[in-house]
Amino acid sequence: MNARTARSEAPREVLAPALRGVAAVVFDTDGVITDSARVHAASWKTAFDTFLHDHPPGEPHHRRPFDVRDDYLRYVDGKSRLDGAAAFLVARGVAPTDERVRSVAAEKERLYVARLREHGIDAYPGTVRLLHALRDAGVPRAAASASRHAPELLDRAGVRDLFDVLVDGGEAARLALPGKPRPDLFLEAARRLGVPARRTAVVEDALAGVEAGRDGGFALVVGVDRAAGRGNRERLLRHGADIVVGDLGELVGQGTGP
Repeated sequence: MNARTARSEAPREVLAPALRGVAAVVFDTDGVITDSARVHAASWKTAFDTFLHDHPPGEPHHRRPFDVRDDYLRYVDGKSRLDGAAAFLVARGVAPTDERVRSVAAEKERLYVARLREHGIDAYPGTVRLLHALRDAGVPRAAASASRHAPELLDRAGVRDLFDVLVDGGEAARLALPGKPRPDLFLEAARRLGVPARRTAVVEDALAGVEAGRDGGFALVVGVDRAAGRGNRERLLRHGADIVVGDLGELVGQGTGP
Protein backbone atom coordinates (compact mmCIF):
# COMPACT_ATOMS: atom_id res chain seq x y z
CA MET A 1 0.00 0.00 0.00
CA ASN A 2 1.48 3.36 -0.98
CA ALA A 3 1.40 6.48 1.17
CA ARG A 4 -1.43 8.07 -0.81
CA THR A 5 -3.66 5.01 -0.38
CA ALA A 6 -2.87 4.83 3.31
CA ARG A 7 -3.89 8.46 3.79
CA SER A 8 -7.22 7.94 1.95
CA GLU A 9 -8.11 4.72 3.79
CA ALA A 10 -7.14 5.74 7.32
CA PRO A 11 -10.03 8.23 7.84
CA ARG A 12 -12.54 5.55 6.80
CA GLU A 13 -11.55 3.55 9.87
CA VAL A 14 -13.53 5.98 12.05
CA LEU A 15 -16.71 5.19 10.09
CA ALA A 16 -19.03 2.35 11.08
CA PRO A 17 -18.36 -0.80 9.01
CA ALA A 18 -21.65 -0.40 7.13
CA LEU A 19 -20.45 2.92 5.68
CA ARG A 20 -16.92 1.92 4.74
CA GLY A 21 -17.99 0.29 1.49
CA VAL A 22 -20.10 3.14 0.10
CA ALA A 23 -18.77 5.75 -2.31
CA ALA A 24 -21.24 8.57 -1.50
CA VAL A 25 -23.99 9.45 0.99
CA VAL A 26 -27.29 11.27 0.40
CA PHE A 27 -28.94 12.81 3.48
CA ASP A 28 -32.56 13.81 3.95
CA THR A 29 -32.79 17.21 5.65
CA ASP A 30 -35.63 17.57 8.17
CA GLY A 31 -35.07 15.39 11.20
CA VAL A 32 -31.80 14.00 9.82
CA ILE A 33 -29.52 17.03 9.37
CA THR A 34 -31.51 19.72 11.17
CA ASP A 35 -33.85 19.68 14.14
CA SER A 36 -36.61 21.08 11.94
CA ALA A 37 -39.00 18.12 12.03
CA ARG A 38 -40.36 19.31 15.38
CA VAL A 39 -41.14 22.71 13.85
CA HIS A 40 -42.85 21.06 10.87
CA ALA A 41 -44.84 18.81 13.23
CA ALA A 42 -45.96 21.69 15.45
CA SER A 43 -47.01 23.72 12.42
CA TRP A 44 -48.96 20.80 10.95
CA LYS A 45 -50.69 20.25 14.30
CA THR A 46 -51.93 23.82 14.50
CA ALA A 47 -53.08 23.79 10.87
CA PHE A 48 -54.80 20.38 11.04
CA ASP A 49 -56.40 20.89 14.45
CA THR A 50 -57.83 24.21 13.32
CA PHE A 51 -59.21 22.58 10.17
CA LEU A 52 -60.79 19.69 12.10
CA HIS A 53 -62.36 22.15 14.55
CA ASP A 54 -63.82 24.26 11.75
CA HIS A 55 -64.80 21.26 9.57
CA PRO A 56 -65.51 18.38 11.98
CA PRO A 57 -65.64 14.95 10.27
CA GLY A 58 -68.83 12.93 10.54
CA GLU A 59 -67.34 10.10 12.61
CA PRO A 60 -66.36 11.05 16.19
CA HIS A 61 -63.16 8.96 16.12
CA HIS A 62 -61.98 10.98 13.11
CA ARG A 63 -62.11 14.20 15.13
CA ARG A 64 -59.13 13.40 17.36
CA PRO A 65 -56.35 15.99 17.22
CA PHE A 66 -53.23 15.58 15.12
CA ASP A 67 -50.52 13.64 16.98
CA VAL A 68 -47.13 15.28 16.50
CA ARG A 69 -45.34 11.92 16.64
CA ASP A 70 -47.51 9.14 15.23
CA ASP A 71 -49.59 11.13 12.73
CA TYR A 72 -46.57 13.15 11.64
CA LEU A 73 -44.54 10.02 10.91
CA ARG A 74 -47.40 8.16 9.23
CA TYR A 75 -48.90 10.83 7.00
CA VAL A 76 -46.71 13.86 6.37
CA ASP A 77 -43.05 13.19 7.18
CA GLY A 78 -40.92 13.11 4.03
CA LYS A 79 -43.75 14.13 1.70
CA SER A 80 -44.53 17.35 -0.09
CA ARG A 81 -46.94 19.68 1.71
CA LEU A 82 -49.81 18.91 -0.65
CA ASP A 83 -49.27 15.15 -0.49
CA GLY A 84 -48.99 15.23 3.29
CA ALA A 85 -52.11 17.35 3.72
CA ALA A 86 -54.11 15.06 1.44
CA ALA A 87 -52.89 11.90 3.21
CA PHE A 88 -53.91 13.17 6.64
CA LEU A 89 -57.32 14.38 5.49
CA VAL A 90 -58.05 10.97 3.95
CA ALA A 91 -56.99 9.29 7.21
CA ARG A 92 -59.51 11.45 9.08
CA GLY A 93 -62.32 10.63 6.66
CA VAL A 94 -62.26 14.02 4.91
CA ALA A 95 -62.50 14.23 1.13
CA PRO A 96 -59.18 15.79 -0.01
CA THR A 97 -60.58 18.38 -2.40
CA ASP A 98 -58.07 20.68 -4.06
CA GLU A 99 -59.39 23.65 -2.09
CA ARG A 100 -59.11 21.90 1.28
CA VAL A 101 -55.66 20.48 0.62
CA ARG A 102 -54.25 23.78 -0.59
CA SER A 103 -55.86 25.71 2.26
CA VAL A 104 -54.45 23.58 5.07
CA ALA A 105 -51.05 23.29 3.34
CA ALA A 106 -50.85 27.07 2.94
CA GLU A 107 -51.69 27.61 6.61
CA LYS A 108 -49.02 25.11 7.64
CA GLU A 109 -46.49 26.91 5.42
CA ARG A 110 -47.35 30.28 6.96
CA LEU A 111 -46.92 28.91 10.49
CA TYR A 112 -43.69 27.10 9.66
CA VAL A 113 -42.00 30.12 8.07
CA ALA A 114 -42.97 32.33 11.02
CA ARG A 115 -41.57 29.84 13.55
CA LEU A 116 -38.42 29.20 11.54
CA ARG A 117 -37.56 32.87 11.27
CA GLU A 118 -38.40 33.61 14.89
CA HIS A 119 -36.52 30.74 16.53
CA GLY A 120 -34.03 29.42 13.96
CA ILE A 121 -32.92 25.79 13.50
CA ASP A 122 -29.97 23.79 14.79
CA ALA A 123 -28.10 20.90 13.18
CA TYR A 124 -27.84 17.67 15.16
CA PRO A 125 -24.31 17.41 16.63
CA GLY A 126 -24.08 13.71 15.74
CA THR A 127 -24.91 14.48 12.13
CA VAL A 128 -22.28 17.21 12.01
CA ARG A 129 -19.68 14.76 13.35
CA LEU A 130 -20.59 12.22 10.68
CA LEU A 131 -20.45 14.85 7.93
CA HIS A 132 -16.94 15.88 8.99
CA ALA A 133 -15.83 12.25 9.15
CA LEU A 134 -17.18 11.58 5.66
CA ARG A 135 -15.51 14.71 4.30
CA ASP A 136 -12.21 13.72 5.89
CA ALA A 137 -12.54 10.28 4.28
CA GLY A 138 -13.19 11.83 0.87
CA VAL A 139 -16.78 10.56 0.63
CA PRO A 140 -19.04 12.91 -1.41
CA ARG A 141 -22.16 14.14 0.39
CA ALA A 142 -25.53 15.41 -0.82
CA ALA A 143 -28.55 16.88 0.94
CA ALA A 144 -31.96 16.15 -0.56
CA SER A 145 -35.28 17.60 0.56
CA ALA A 146 -38.80 18.05 -0.74
CA SER A 147 -38.80 21.44 1.01
CA ARG A 148 -38.02 24.70 -0.75
CA HIS A 149 -36.67 25.92 2.58
CA ALA A 150 -33.76 23.46 2.61
CA PRO A 151 -31.12 26.03 1.50
CA GLU A 152 -32.19 28.46 4.23
CA LEU A 153 -32.30 25.66 6.81
CA LEU A 154 -28.77 24.48 6.03
CA ASP A 155 -27.45 28.05 5.94
CA ARG A 156 -29.02 28.90 9.30
CA ALA A 157 -27.69 25.69 10.83
CA GLY A 158 -24.19 26.48 9.50
CA VAL A 159 -23.72 23.19 7.63
CA ARG A 160 -24.35 23.97 3.99
CA ASP A 161 -20.65 24.00 3.19
CA LEU A 162 -20.40 20.36 4.35
CA PHE A 163 -22.36 19.22 1.27
CA ASP A 164 -21.14 18.91 -2.28
CA VAL A 165 -24.70 18.87 -3.69
CA LEU A 166 -28.12 20.14 -2.60
CA VAL A 167 -31.36 19.13 -4.32
CA ASP A 168 -34.29 20.98 -2.74
CA GLY A 169 -38.01 21.33 -3.36
CA GLY A 170 -37.48 24.09 -5.90
CA GLU A 171 -35.22 21.87 -7.98
CA ALA A 172 -37.61 18.95 -7.59
CA ALA A 173 -40.45 21.10 -8.92
CA ARG A 174 -38.35 22.41 -11.81
CA LEU A 175 -37.41 18.88 -12.84
CA ALA A 176 -40.93 17.52 -12.15
CA LEU A 177 -39.53 14.90 -9.78
CA PRO A 178 -42.27 12.89 -8.06
CA GLY A 179 -42.26 12.91 -4.27
CA LYS A 180 -41.43 10.14 -1.86
CA PRO A 181 -41.89 7.19 -1.65
CA ARG A 182 -40.66 7.48 -5.25
CA PRO A 183 -36.84 7.53 -5.25
CA ASP A 184 -36.37 10.23 -7.90
CA LEU A 185 -35.15 12.95 -5.51
CA PHE A 186 -32.42 10.70 -4.11
CA LEU A 187 -31.49 9.39 -7.54
CA GLU A 188 -31.04 12.96 -8.79
CA ALA A 189 -28.80 13.76 -5.82
CA ALA A 190 -26.65 10.67 -6.49
CA ARG A 191 -26.49 11.55 -10.18
CA ARG A 192 -25.17 15.02 -9.34
CA LEU A 193 -22.54 13.47 -7.09
CA GLY A 194 -21.49 11.29 -10.02
CA VAL A 195 -21.98 8.03 -8.09
CA PRO A 196 -24.51 5.30 -9.01
CA ALA A 197 -27.22 4.40 -6.51
CA ARG A 198 -25.78 0.91 -6.08
CA ARG A 199 -22.68 2.52 -4.49
CA THR A 200 -24.50 5.25 -2.53
CA ALA A 201 -26.08 5.27 0.94
CA VAL A 202 -29.29 7.11 1.82
CA VAL A 203 -29.96 8.46 5.32
CA GLU A 204 -33.62 9.03 6.22
CA ASP A 205 -35.95 9.31 9.22
CA ALA A 206 -39.26 9.04 7.33
CA LEU A 207 -41.06 5.85 6.35
CA ALA A 208 -41.64 7.21 2.85
CA GLY A 209 -37.96 8.07 2.65
CA VAL A 210 -36.61 4.63 3.55
CA GLU A 211 -39.06 3.16 1.04
CA ALA A 212 -37.59 5.48 -1.58
CA GLY A 213 -34.06 4.39 -0.72
CA ARG A 214 -35.02 0.74 -0.96
CA ASP A 215 -36.90 1.11 -4.23
CA GLY A 216 -34.12 3.22 -5.74
CA GLY A 217 -31.64 0.36 -5.43
CA PHE A 218 -29.30 2.19 -3.06
CA ALA A 219 -26.39 0.29 -1.52
CA LEU A 220 -27.42 1.10 2.05
CA VAL A 221 -30.49 2.69 3.63
CA VAL A 222 -29.87 4.11 7.10
CA GLY A 223 -32.97 4.83 9.16
CA VAL A 224 -32.80 7.46 11.90
CA ASP A 225 -35.17 6.85 14.80
CA ARG A 226 -35.43 9.92 16.98
CA ALA A 227 -38.80 8.71 18.37
CA ALA A 228 -37.32 5.71 20.19
CA GLY A 229 -39.67 3.51 22.18
CA ARG A 230 -42.84 3.74 20.09
CA GLY A 231 -42.21 1.07 17.48
CA ASN A 232 -40.72 3.42 14.92
CA ARG A 233 -37.48 1.43 14.63
CA GLU A 234 -39.42 -1.65 13.57
CA ARG A 235 -41.49 0.37 11.10
CA LEU A 236 -38.36 1.85 9.53
CA LEU A 237 -36.91 -1.64 9.08
CA ARG A 238 -40.15 -2.97 7.58
CA HIS A 239 -40.33 -0.09 5.12
CA GLY A 240 -36.80 -0.50 3.80
CA ALA A 241 -34.07 0.53 6.23
CA ASP A 242 -31.07 -1.79 6.36
CA ILE A 243 -29.94 -0.44 9.73
CA VAL A 244 -31.51 1.98 12.22
CA VAL A 245 -29.69 4.33 14.61
CA GLY A 246 -30.97 6.77 17.19
CA ASP A 247 -28.35 9.36 16.28
CA LEU A 248 -25.92 9.56 13.37
CA GLY A 249 -23.05 10.02 15.79
CA GLU A 250 -23.32 6.26 16.31
CA LEU A 251 -21.83 5.80 12.83
CA VAL A 252 -18.55 7.54 13.59
CA GLY A 253 -15.81 6.88 16.14
CA GLN A 254 -14.69 9.12 18.94
CA GLY A 255 -12.37 12.03 18.37
CA THR A 256 -13.73 13.20 15.01
CA GLY A 257 -15.42 16.46 14.23
CA PRO A 258 -14.66 20.07 13.44
